[in-house]
This record gives sequence, structure tokens and C-alpha cells, in this order.
Amino acid sequence: MSILIKNVLLNDQRTDILIEGNKITSVSNNIKTEGIDTIIDGSNKAAFPGLVNGHTHAAMTFFRGYGDDLPLEEWLNTKIWPNERNLTDEIVYWGTKLACLEMIKTGTTTFNDMYFRFKESARATDEMGIRGVFPQLMFDGLDPVQAKKVQSRISAKDFEGNYSSRIMFSIAPHAIYTVSGGSYKWAMDFAKEHNIIVHTHLAETQIEHQNAVKNFGMSPVRYLNSLGVLRPNLVIAHCLWLDKDEIQMLADNDVKVIHNPNSNLKLASGHKFLYNEMNDKGICIGLGTDGCSSSNNLDMIEAMKMMSLLQKGWRLDPTALPAEETIKVATENGAKALNINSGKIEVGKLADIFLVNINTPAFTPFNNNTASNLVYAANGNNVDTVICDGKVIMENRKVCGEEEILQKANELVEKLIKQ
Repeated sequence: MSILIKNVLLNDQRTDILIEGNKITSVSNNIKTEGIDTIIDGSNKAAFPGLVNGHTHAAMTFFRGYGDDLPLEEWLNTKIWPNERNLTDEIVYWGTKLACLEMIKTGTTTFNDMYFRFKESARATDEMGIRGVFPQLMFDGLDPVQAKKVQSRISAKDFEGNYSSRIMFSIAPHAIYTVSGGSYKWAMDFAKEHNIIVHTHLAETQIEHQNAVKNFGMSPVRYLNSLGVLRPNLVIAHCLWLDKDEIQMLADNDVKVIHNPNSNLKLASGHKFLYNEMNDKGICIGLGTDGCSSSNNLDMIEAMKMMSLLQKGWRLDPTALPAEETIKVATENGAKALNINSGKIEVGKLADIFLVNINTPAFTPFNNNTASNLVYAANGNNVDTVICDGKVIMENRKVCGEEEILQKANELVEKLIKQ
């Protein structure tokens, strides 16, 4: 299977992009059209690498608009966790389908998930045609007895199935306030043995920081460092409450960090994400939306704008985190964090690409700065075409099966939210 994108804007230069199989095989001018299976006219389009949503809870699309405007702890304890007892395989499957639909519509081709019943999420994502990393999620309530039970139930066999290469797996101890130190150590050993990433929440709120000092005698990052679990395959969501010594600990151990600006603002977790300080130390920083229950959408283009503007705002520096660098965070860095050969449009990379329609107000007048217009002017609705793993999964903003997904979501939500 071959795809040729003709005369498309890439880095504000007209070029052709040839895809053969699931890889990009040529980026040059005047590629011949003979023998090509699919030809896409890119004359009114600009090409970008597929976005990588580094942290989300996909099936929580069913919680969109529910329990809003509450503090994190109250939101979790009174709204989210009580209703999550009603989760079923069917709800997780269709909730993930809805998430994939939204991500495809907004240019995301890969996401790093953290939710229950991960096999249903993996199945739904495989059918939708994008990439996902799915976790064995760990909660043990900091109870040593329960920790042993949780550990005993996890096996590499859980990851077996008839999945495409787009489906990957992880292990995810939820957070230091729900998972014991022993389980964190066990998870890291399990991940090393099976060559997968570890995905966790850390240093998200001031209350988490204060409780860690109270309960463990040290801050969240120092606590994980004391356990010996800061390692290169660790992907941490949030990391808002850090000091310079903790940043050095993350850098020394090549830990990956995912920023979630929309969720952090909506839950009032904090706004001074230390991007420059971490980036200067060489930490790989990606971008995420978090789940729809705390960010309300999965639009990574919106998240890019929010990330960039936040850095400018709290630093009082309009030059902070320019558009091109923000796009790198949301593409190349995210792919690196998840150990995936994507995030760039260049020969040898996986063919994960989205095209925006530049014949729209957000890109008009044309000023040879499509990166700036993408981050500061556009939103997910400007995405026209999405290619993942060398296959067109959206064209002219149409995704196969989207009407059924919307219908099923509306039917099933009443089975989930009952209080």
C-alpha cells in the first residue's frame, strides 16, 4: 500500500511525501505518481507529524461535563471513584471508541492511556486505527496484603492477544497516595523484565506534596528516588510541584515528564510548570490532555496553545516556548517518551501524519508561518486528514463509524453515572 501526498506545505515549503507500507520513504519534490495506490492533493493543506497525547484516561469521555468545578480530592472521592464502580467492558470499549474518534478528529495518532479494563480499550483503539499504550493499572491502598494480591494478579499473559503493532502495553501504579512503595518497586522490575514503560501520576497538587512530606518524610519525587524507581522507562504525568534538586533527580535518571495544562488549570492544581528548568537539564517533556473528566476534551492543538501561553504568562516573557518548540513537545518528545519511531515527517519514520486545511480563517492570510497559526490560531476542527501507520483513517473530516459511536455513547452513559 502506498500513499503520495502531493504539493503539501511542510515547514512552509512545498513538497511531496511518499508513504510505502507504514513508513515514510521519501520527502522531496516531483515524486512520480505512477504505481501509487492513493494520491492526496496537498495544495490547500499543511502537513504535521501526528500528535502524541502523552497522558489521558480515554474511556473517561463518558464523564465529560460531570463533576466540574470541584477540588481534585473532592472530585475524585465524591464524583469519579463512586461511579467508576459501575464500569463494564461495554462502557470502557465504547468510551474508548469515543475518545479515539475525538483524537482522530483533532490530529492525534498516538495516546498513552491509564484506565481500567485495558483490554477493552486496546481492542477499541486497534479497531479505530490509531496507536495506544495500555496499562495494567495498579491500586493497593498502601496495604501490604492488598499489594501482594495486586501483584499476583498481573502477568505478561495479560498483554497477549491478536493486536496489531500499533497496540503497546505498560504498567501503571496510579499514584503515591494509592500505591505502596513495594508495588512501585515491583512494577519497575516487571517493566524491566518485559521491556515496557511505567506510567504514573506524581507531584500533581500541593496537597499531594504536603501529604507526602507528612507520610513519607519527603516530597513525592524524593520519595520515588528513595525507592530507586526513577528510571529511563518511567513516564510521569504532571510534575507541577518540584524544586531544582528534584529536577536534577529526574534528569539524572532520564525520567520522562508529561505536562497537562488544561487539567492542571481546571482542577487548580497549579500553573507554574517548570518547562525551561526541566528542558535545560535535558528532560524529555511531552504533552497530554488528561482525561475528559478533568480537561473536558482531547484536543491536543488546544493543549499546545494553552501550554505555550501559560509559559509566556507566568514568566512574563512573550518569547517563552515558541510555536515550533511547542509542536516538538507534542510530537517528537511524546514519541520519544513512549519509545515509538514517530514524531517527525522524515524518511524512515512511521507514517503518522495529519493535514490541516489552510483554506480556512485560522490560516488566512497565508503568511508562511503555519506552525504559529496551528498553535495560536487553529484548533482541532482545522484537521482535515489523518494518516496512521500508513493508512488514511480520516479524510475530509469523516471517520468510519462515527455516527454509531456517538449513538452508543449517549445510550450507555446512564449505566455509568448514577449519583
